[in-house]
Amino acid sequence: MDRRTYIKSAGAAGAGLALTGCLGGGGGSETITIGSDIPYRPFEYETTDGELTGFDVDIAQAVFTDELGYEHEFVQTSFDTIIPSLNNGNFRVIMSAMTINDERAEEVDFSDPYFTAYQTIVVREDSDISAKEDLAGARAGVQKGTTGAAAAQELKEELGGDLEINEYDQIPDAFSALLNNQVDCVINDNTVSAEFVNGEGEGQVRFVEGEGAASEAGQEAPPYLTLTVENYGIAFRQDDDDLREEVNGALATIKENGTYDDIYSDYFAG
Repeated sequence: MDRRTYIKSAGAAGAGLALTGCLGGGGGSETITIGSDIPYRPFEYETTDGELTGFDVDIAQAVFTDELGYEHEFVQTSFDTIIPSLNNGNFRVIMSAMTINDERAEEVDFSDPYFTAYQTIVVREDSDISAKEDLAGARAGVQKGTTGAAAAQELKEELGGDLEINEYDQIPDAFSALLNNQVDCVINDNTVSAEFVNGEGEGQVRFVEGEGAASEAGQEAPPYLTLTVENYGIAFRQDDDDLREEVNGALATIKENGTYDDIYSDYFAG
């Protein structure tokens, strides 16, 4: 699999979309432009050489190019405006660790789910916070427009409004705020938070532990508190049924032939 994937700016997206035209099965020289919020490690991020990589990036290669025969190109886009940007024609699809939910489904159509994630709480290693109830009076860092931000709002309601929420354009900014004592916790997807806990923040931060939404749903729960259980999907404009059906077929194929598992094992343990 060729992982040399390149990004273009959102400002250049219009020209790329014009080249795409109205695709119908067969791929060929057509290019699928993909809106994505970068960085969001391990789903989409740049290496030190400026090469785009990550789980979503490799799944896109497997689905759009290897299976369907399209060229594809990522368009860097802020997550809090990514759905309007899709519907404005700035790119063809969204692939950005996006959770399928009813609110978003009113504006876009989703592929079949391709990943399960959980919202979790990360705190500093020396924090007294050991349960979500301990967040009363605390400050939570989240990324704008994400289900982490929505989970924080729900938690704020549970705490009778006694939670301050600081929103950031990108998740690395929220993690930096945590290290700098500007927030008391970060609420975010588990796999992305795990990259920080086991990487830059190793020895400085930890997950809040305990049972939660995953165990309540009867799922094999990760070893930390889960606030939600979520499924990621690829988002399409609501008039793009043909491409969505093609993508669903390709997703099923890579799950059946082992490609999905190979990519998964490159980025996640277990």
